Parts: sequence; structure tokens; C-alpha cells
Amino acid sequence: MSNYTDSELLQQFRNEQTKHYAFNMLMRKYQQKVYYHIRRMVIDHDDANDLVQTTFIKAWKGLENFREDSQVFTWLYRIATNECLTHLNNKKKRFFLPIGDVEHELTSKLDNEPSLKANQLEMKLQKAILSLPEKQRTVFNLRYYDEMKYEQMSEVLGTSVGALKASYHHAVQKIEKYITGN
Repeated sequence: MSNYTDSELLQQFRNEQTKHYAFNMLMRKYQQKVYYHIRRMVIDHDDANDLVQTTFIKAWKGLENFREDSQVFTWLYRIATNECLTHLNNKKKRFFLPIGDVEHELTSKLDNEPSLKANQLEMKLQKAILSLPEKQRTVFNLRYYDEMKYEQMSEVLGTSVGALKASYHHAVQKIEKYITGN
């Protein structure tokens, strides 16, 4: 793995001779984080892999015009989040399903996830997260799993810090209620 900074990689990306190398380094640097972010939103491994590919294809096409007024990581998360939300919305439209049914389908995928079968508490947490509205679920995942600061989340989601804090607070309350049954 390279020790290049994002700025150095972006500089190399703008050079025709090192463009592919620089992009591969950026992918290597962020691919796993992007995958897990997407996977937590769509649950299904195959869907997550497809969305990671789509995210990096869009990044490849858009990197030329990337202004360094945000971090590459934040920009990639914004692309990935939008791809996930589009994917989930298309799924609802394609099957004429209300959001509850899509969440039910995702929950049934969780039930068959081998890595969660042994860990009942993690399974319950994942089901609780799936019971949240999409926005709260996204905010909770970014904050809890990715430990993203509210300021970065604000860039990714285009929402005020105050609204994000409120969403996270409501999400935590709903998850606690789901897990404890109160």
C-alpha cells in the first residue's frame, strides 16, 4: 500500500502517465471502507459489490473535476450513499414495495448471514438498525460504525449538523427501545 496522501494521488491522477496507478491507489485506500459502508445500508453482499463498482466508476469519471474543498473520502462516501439510496428506491419501485417490505427483505437476508448467526446481540442490533427510517439508518451507520464526525456527515448528506445530531439521537433511542423491548 502506498503512503501517498490524497493530494499527491490527485496530482498523479491528473498526469496521463500515472493516472491509472493513482486511481488504483485511491481505490485500494478506500475500497474496504466504502464496501462496509454500502454493505451496512443494503445488507446483501452481491448488491454491495455491485454498488462499490458503480461508486468507483462514478469516482473515476468525476475525479477530473474534483475540487479539493472536501476530502476524497467524504466525496466517495457521498457517491456511495447516493448510490445506495438510489438502489433501495429502485428496489421499492421495481417490486412496487412499500419501504417496510424492502426492510423485511433485508432483514430476512440478515437471518441467513452466517457471520451473524452466532452473535445474537449483533443480529438484534442489525435488525434494529433496519427498522429505522432510511435517513436515521444512514446517520447511525456513519456515526456508529464509521465514527464519522458530524461535520463530515454534513458534507456527505447535505444536511445541517444540528439535524444530523437529532437524527442520531432519535436513532439511538429507537434502537435501544427495539433491543430492550420497551
